[in-house]
Amino acid sequence: MNIDNIRQVYLIGIGGIGMSALARYFRHFGCLVAGYDRTETELTKRLVAEGIPVSYTDDFGLVNDAFWEASGHTLIIYTPAVPSELGLIEQFQQRGHLLFKRSQVLGLISQNRFAIAVAGTHGKTTTSSLIAHVLTDSGYGCSAFLGGISTNYNTNVLFSDNNVIVLEADEYDRSFLTLFPDIAVVTSADADHLDIYGDKDQLQESFQLFLDQLHADGKRIVKAGLPFAADIFYSAGGVADAYADRIHIVNGEFYFDYVWDGGRMDEVHLGVPGNHNVENATAAITVARLLGITEDKIRRALASFSGVKRRFEYVVKSEEAIYIDDYAHHPAELKACFAAVRALYPDKHLTVVFQPHLYSRTRDFADEFAAVLSTVDTLLLMEIYPARELPIKGVDSSMLLSKINVADKHLCSADAVKAFVKAHRPELVVTVGAGNVDLLVEPLKTILSNA
Repeated sequence: MNIDNIRQVYLIGIGGIGMSALARYFRHFGCLVAGYDRTETELTKRLVAEGIPVSYTDDFGLVNDAFWEASGHTLIIYTPAVPSELGLIEQFQQRGHLLFKRSQVLGLISQNRFAIAVAGTHGKTTTSSLIAHVLTDSGYGCSAFLGGISTNYNTNVLFSDNNVIVLEADEYDRSFLTLFPDIAVVTSADADHLDIYGDKDQLQESFQLFLDQLHADGKRIVKAGLPFAADIFYSAGGVADAYADRIHIVNGEFYFDYVWDGGRMDEVHLGVPGNHNVENATAAITVARLLGITEDKIRRALASFSGVKRRFEYVVKSEEAIYIDDYAHHPAELKACFAAVRALYPDKHLTVVFQPHLYSRTRDFADEFAAVLSTVDTLLLMEIYPARELPIKGVDSSMLLSKINVADKHLCSADAVKAFVKAHRPELVVTVGAGNVDLLVEPLKTILSNA
């Protein structure tokens, strides 16, 4: 497949964050782009507004006939998140199309570019967004495919005339093994996606394979403590080749010193909160220094970084109420999110709305979820969001709730969450989860913004 010959692109699962970035990419270069997704979302509505038609019915008759004939000018992309028995997939295959995974297409797009790939079971979206922002804001420039909507640019794909590309490297389904980066960053490798990998050892083996695919003169930047060889280890919790020191909060803003073998950058101001984001920023600074970006440009970019949608995103910030929304859906991510909240608001009563994501993840990490959720003051626990999975006997939110040691805990529907918030008007609310918990954001914003 020669990516430069493509003239029309159809995406099955176009509403996914990674798929929508590909849709925008090919649309930017003048291709005819359309796609299918199961449900309409704010993201698919935006794609339609940008001139990319989206169908919500598994009906090949609704597909523009420009996509019907298999040729070197037509590209059909699918995400492993859609069922393999989908009618559209079968119809395209019957017509002779080779279907490409999203990750394969990213590999094709990046193969002749200087690629900076960021992998990790958590932290990769913010870290890749930080790197892309530093490169863009400094004038160095880069194209980028991000796993979230950058608040600075209101998009998940960036374009540049230079040959540098920043990629979020997804470990799910071993997708990142289609990438051969010049700089590889690994932020974490906690057990996750065990429905795919089986155990943590298999997961870490895939991360090692990813690092082994680095170009011969490339650089491996790895979080200290992970069981991989690296050219540079980084940390926000202890001495490493590059590390954050003296992390502190001034007027609700995070500051730290960046230290490396050759010196230090004192009082770096980070535009987003949390020690975990300081750690992400430490990786981003390390990449920027390798590229020769000057200290003053790095400082300016980090201070102006406004984050990623649904990554510690302030929805309401007033004297009456603080409301933060976050994508956290793994125990380690919840722990980092809650630690940041407590650091900023140590005296406020913390009300958390959590929607577990996947039956298998809830089963595999039930005790870990229970431990971190037991640290909040009030818990509103929603039913498990199944995503691609069928129910597992004995695994539900009632099972998880029974393990959580919080006096004020409730099993809630979306409507019950809204009713609780309206009745109690909590002073500090955090919604967390990777499912459709984001549908609560606007209703809760309205409730908490009105006296």
